[in-house]
Amino acid sequence: MCRKSILLVSLFVILQNSLAQDITRVKSNLMTLCSPKFNGRGYVGKGDSIAAQWIAQEWQKIGLKTFNNSYFQPFNLSVNTFPQPIQISLGKKKLKIGEDFIVGSGSPSVFGKASIIYLDTLIFDNPERKSAFFKQDFRKKAFVYPAKYEKQFSKLNSQETQKILHETILWVSLHDKLTASVSTNQDEKAEVMALRSSWDYKAKKISYNIRAKFIEKYQTQNIIGYIQGTSKSDSMVVFTGHYDHLGNMGGACFIGANDNASGISMLMELAHYYAQNPPAYTVVFMAFAAEEAGLIGSKFYTENPVFDLKKIKVLINLDLVGTGDEGITIVNGAVFEKDFQKFVELNDAKKLLPKVVKRGKAANSDHYFFSEKGVKAFFIYTMGGIKAYHDVYDKPETLPLTKYKEVFTLLTDYVKSL
Repeated sequence: MCRKSILLVSLFVILQNSLAQDITRVKSNLMTLCSPKFNGRGYVGKGDSIAAQWIAQEWQKIGLKTFNNSYFQPFNLSVNTFPQPIQISLGKKKLKIGEDFIVGSGSPSVFGKASIIYLDTLIFDNPERKSAFFKQDFRKKAFVYPAKYEKQFSKLNSQETQKILHETILWVSLHDKLTASVSTNQDEKAEVMALRSSWDYKAKKISYNIRAKFIEKYQTQNIIGYIQGTSKSDSMVVFTGHYDHLGNMGGACFIGANDNASGISMLMELAHYYAQNPPAYTVVFMAFAAEEAGLIGSKFYTENPVFDLKKIKVLINLDLVGTGDEGITIVNGAVFEKDFQKFVELNDAKKLLPKVVKRGKAANSDHYFFSEKGVKAFFIYTMGGIKAYHDVYDKPETLPLTKYKEVFTLLTDYVKSL
């Protein structure tokens, strides 16, 4: 090959890589998705809809086409929300929402002051301690217990369970780490999850003000676009990821940088890449809503697809892809061994990631309901790095993106190999 040809090829490769791996753009998209105006992409302040509009606008700029003249696929869900400030105090000590405590996602509104009954952890093995413990008056009291003892409650009889479940006004579980969630129901009993290190074990009374708002028919939307294939356009390679997160909980905002602004930012980069390098197969991008509420958006899509699911050659779901110090896990890798080995071979050829680990079937992200419909679907997540998850510390400033470029390269190499 002449020097001029080599130079042209080198420039082409450099151009492709610059288009494919714009880490400055990735960080900008992460900051936008996690910005205050997006309200944690949850259901307070319509953060999910604000995020959806932004994603659709970006896809339009990139040049993604729409199915049925719209990027949006609307649907409804029920959701319990906490739009007003939540307050918990132990005497004069005020606990901080998000840092010192969170509330159970299904908690109803409740406010007031109550005396505290602490769990005597010896009741499960000592009949005398158990008898003395249940002689207490549980009515309108706050029941406080270490979360690790929850499984032990099954040892209690119905009368004892009745006292704890129905006579108390508030449950408080003590944890080493706070992990929030979203609920599509509202429970009868309010629950507070407090950090063990923040709890005052000398406290005898607790003041609480929890204001919940249950929305029976909240409208949200999936976002879907595609790039037409050049020669096998009737067959689809699908990239998915959820754009929703937990949002605002009584004044604490859970913004979800790794979960899953990282996945949506990766979808954006893949869209940029395939817009410049159209593949043989049509590439479809799906950003799902309501994953945190129970994979609701992806389940809705599989029941209401905009094209025949049989056209999907492979689906790759991206969730929690902002680290990678210890490599990646491929859910369903143990189900589709041939494809998993292809990922391993491609990774080894370029020495991209420390390791590629396979896992079996799991209902832990938006690939699941596609798998249940017979679609070859994988869920890829990175391992190692920061441990922030479903808490207020999952921020873009601390998300390392350690192997972000390498994951991108592995994905695009895999598609080329199909």
